[in-house]
Amino acid sequence: MKLPMKLSITLVCALGFLMVHSSLAQNSPQDYLDAHNAARAAVNVEPIEWDQTVADYAMNYANQRSGDCVLQHSGGQYGENIYGGPGAGLGGYTAKDAVASWVGEEQYYDYSSNSCAQGQECRHYTQVVWRNSVRLGCARIECMNDGGLFIICSYDPPGNYEEQSPY
Repeated sequence: MKLPMKLSITLVCALGFLMVHSSLAQNSPQDYLDAHNAARAAVNVEPIEWDQTVADYAMNYANQRSGDCVLQHSGGQYGENIYGGPGAGLGGYTAKDAVASWVGEEQYYDYSSNSCAQGQECRHYTQVVWRNSVRLGCARIECMNDGGLFIICSYDPPGNYEEQSPY
């Protein structure tokens, strides 16, 4: 059955909208919060809350990185975790993917020595579960240089202080 041209265009537009909406639905503030708070609950740390001021800071920095999307920290007033990669586009990596990556470093964190395993990174994980970080703001943008993504979560107050345990 052949569809009239107007109907075909309408269907294509509707499907496109649904795909974008589905992608955005996986990257809401609640998606970032749920992923963070699941990791925090696992170590008996109080939930973190969304803060629009912190989110605005994250978005401002993400926009600054949109031209090159280098995974480089801002050096600003907040703690930060960054994530991303080339070629994924906005349908690629999600909030859950980014937080899962950071939380995946838990395997390298030794609570008794408050340190990372030799040659491993675990400070993204410790920032996620840092008990004194109580406000969160995240942003996700598409890179202009390669169609990849840049995801940043900012934490207030920042964590990962030397000689202090995250929880």
